[in-house]
Amino acid sequence: MTKIIEIKAKLNVKTGLRIGSGDNEIHIGGVDAPVIKDSFTKLPYIPGSSIKGKIRSLLELTSGKCKGTPLTMKDAGNDVFAQNIVKLFGESANKNNSEIVLGKLSFYDSKLINAAELKQATGNYVTEIKSENVIDRFKGTASNPRQIERVIAGAKFDFKICLKQFENDNINELLEVLKKGLKLLEMDSLGGSGSRGYGKIEFEDLQFDEVIINLSEVNPFPESN
Repeated sequence: MTKIIEIKAKLNVKTGLRIGSGDNEIHIGGVDAPVIKDSFTKLPYIPGSSIKGKIRSLLELTSGKCKGTPLTMKDAGNDVFAQNIVKLFGESANKNNSEIVLGKLSFYDSKLINAAELKQATGNYVTEIKSENVIDRFKGTASNPRQIERVIAGAKFDFKICLKQFENDNINELLEVLKKGLKLLEMDSLGGSGSRGYGKIEFEDLQFDEVIINLSEVNPFPESN
């Protein structure tokens, strides 16, 4: 390994963000679906695994090589864009491939950095409770009400990825693929219920090894080979 490149930004929440805690217990008077929170601060955070999984899946879909499972070098074939996705995120050994491709990216949990500002503006809240239900298509009536917790719009999280650079890496190609993944995340959504308007995010002050990057100039869709 010759270098580790830091990619940093503020991750700004534009619409209510929901990443579930996995708490399946029923709490009387509580919400049906709480967001994940730091066990010490009790503040919401964004797991690095959630960011990594969404960026990877969006890139794999965009590559046109996706078969419903994580992309492999065999799937990528001679497609350089798809190959670089595998190089960035890695590939595990399986029955069809005995070799392991070690991923070059390390994703970190993103911590809430403007909690005091949000609490001052909302009266001590950093999340909101949104009521949802199911509409009967024939009767036009609502049923199955549930209470969904979301991180409120205006929340800001620290965002950090590290990219390991090795001697023979084409670092410019790898960075271009990663930038496309970040742009795709901005265009899509993070967390659950994106089709209902949740999870719209935006990166602010994005830096690759202290060089400012403007994602508005990034075209995330590769040209057909």
